[in-house]
Amino acid sequence: MANHKVTVTVNGAPRQAQVESRLLLVHLLREEFRMTGTHIGCDTTHCGACTVLLDGVPVKSCTVLAVQADGRSVMTVEGLEKDGQLHPIQEGFMQEHGLQCGYCTPGMMMTGYALLQHSKNPQEGEIRQAISGNLCRCTGYVNIVKAVEHAAAKLR
Repeated sequence: MANHKVTVTVNGAPRQAQVESRLLLVHLLREEFRMTGTHIGCDTTHCGACTVLLDGVPVKSCTVLAVQADGRSVMTVEGLEKDGQLHPIQEGFMQEHGLQCGYCTPGMMMTGYALLQHSKNPQEGEIRQAISGNLCRCTGYVNIVKAVEHAAAKLR
């Protein structure tokens, strides 16, 4: 299998790796770059635990090849914190108890963050629609919605 050199900007920093053409972005992030905040859930696009932002758009990184990210920008959950300060979406999950086991949390946070980039005051239905591609087996989503609302209020 042929190796390809890829350069990906991850959370603002350029990173390079030699990858096989079949390597998934989630594995590049976790195994090559040691960015383990992105979780592997189902490998079939159903759960959304591996959601990252690719050029600002939420994608399930288990469905994107690493070579497709070459020359592009990826933001992971590790990129939310700035200078030791939690992002409001992280604060919201903490304050509103938006997580239990925490497995879906990175994907939920990235999806919520992406929503808040274009909707400053999302209503409950809009939040539920945005996170509909992310599965949570613990919380029932009520507190996840509250966490996104909390972040929206703090960002306004």
